[in-house]
Amino acid sequence: MVNLTLRFVNCCRAADLRVSTAEVLDVVQQLAIVDPFDEFQFYTVLRTNFAKSHRDQDRFEQLYHLFFHEMKSDLTGIEVTPESQGFDEIIAQLAEELKADGDAMKQAILDFMAGKPLGYLDLINKLHKQEEKAAMGLKSNMTQLSVRLEVMLKINQTKQKVLQFLGGNHAAVDDSAKAKIENEFSRRLESAYDLLTKEPKTKNSGLKKVAHNDEHYDEIGQIPFSSLSADEIEEVRDVIRQLVKKLEEIATLRYSVAKKGVIDVKKTLRRAGKYLGIPIEIIRKDKPLRKGKIVVLCDVSGSVWATARFMLNILYALQECFSKVKSFIFVSELAEVTDYFIEKEVNDAIEAIMKDTPINYYAQTDYGMAFQTFKNNHLPDLDKKTTLIIIGDARSNYQNPQDHILRQLRDKCRRIIWLNPEQEKHWTEGDSEMYNYKAHCHEVRACGNLNQLIDFIQELVL
Repeated sequence: MVNLTLRFVNCCRAADLRVSTAEVLDVVQQLAIVDPFDEFQFYTVLRTNFAKSHRDQDRFEQLYHLFFHEMKSDLTGIEVTPESQGFDEIIAQLAEELKADGDAMKQAILDFMAGKPLGYLDLINKLHKQEEKAAMGLKSNMTQLSVRLEVMLKINQTKQKVLQFLGGNHAAVDDSAKAKIENEFSRRLESAYDLLTKEPKTKNSGLKKVAHNDEHYDEIGQIPFSSLSADEIEEVRDVIRQLVKKLEEIATLRYSVAKKGVIDVKKTLRRAGKYLGIPIEIIRKDKPLRKGKIVVLCDVSGSVWATARFMLNILYALQECFSKVKSFIFVSELAEVTDYFIEKEVNDAIEAIMKDTPINYYAQTDYGMAFQTFKNNHLPDLDKKTTLIIIGDARSNYQNPQDHILRQLRDKCRRIIWLNPEQEKHWTEGDSEMYNYKAHCHEVRACGNLNQLIDFIQELVL
């Protein structure tokens, strides 16, 4: 039973389900005090230790069913039957052919059919996490798709070889046994095909979704940022200035109160010496202010930039409320624009960004490429005090969304908040990848008008 569990652990790790050595040792100890041949007890022990959060549960369920049910077959049982002999004979012959080819991908598929899914799971995991490389000139994210098609083609080739082998009377089994063997191979190849085409979706039960907003302003507050006229933009800026002033006063008072820590007994008693030991003055320990860091990734294409410019305006006006604010803009390329806000007034900085930053504003939006560039060059900017705010509509023109990178960013920072200028009813339409991205966010909300932006800023600061 221990060896079987260790094989399952290897498959979990190959499929990117993190299992530590300590957790494996805990499982071995717990299996000794339950009946491991009772599947419910066995399953419960494994699930309790290996599926450590709601985000891991779906992946664990899939791997458990694959390893302990789909890979189990009457044809490959302990009892030697004509069917099992024929099954083993086909596997052995295909293995001999693959030795001459040296094709690792086909070997992984064959091992999967033989009940050893480790190599194939590792192949699929690498495929799902494959990062595209930026190409010069005409850029296309076709790497993952081409590899996926190659695996699909080799699954079909393997199926054809099995059918040829069975049709050529190489296996010394009768027709009924051949039918059972063919059905078993088809079932396992179908399982391999499902793993290839049905990517694992992360469950995010802790996701905060904001469906309703307060009505702060009846008219100007409801107009989408992308539809504001010049006069309305100035009106919105006036509202933002008033909001900033109010929030700064509230935050300053809050931090002033928060600085009063617990009583410092030693200093209080020492000061009481002046008053015959009576503690007239209470001395409190200084409590350092804890201000969060903000990192902002802004899509600057089309109507998204209309929301982003107001968001950046507020964040940099409220810098006293945060220890640091760093900003990046992207279409497909990524550029840091923090220095613009340090050297210039907010509105001047926004105008300079649109003119001077080395970004092709007419390129197709590519969130996957932007996330990869940020990960490669700016990952140290994230820590457990950092809130990562992403402003964008998640429309990536059907290119590789690379949502696994967002999961890596989530592991590095305190929380990820996604502000989408589109209303939620549009998040699953067309080329939107919001469904994939929100699985790795702590909070997602529609933020396309002044009322929605005010609600978010008040929650962020207060």
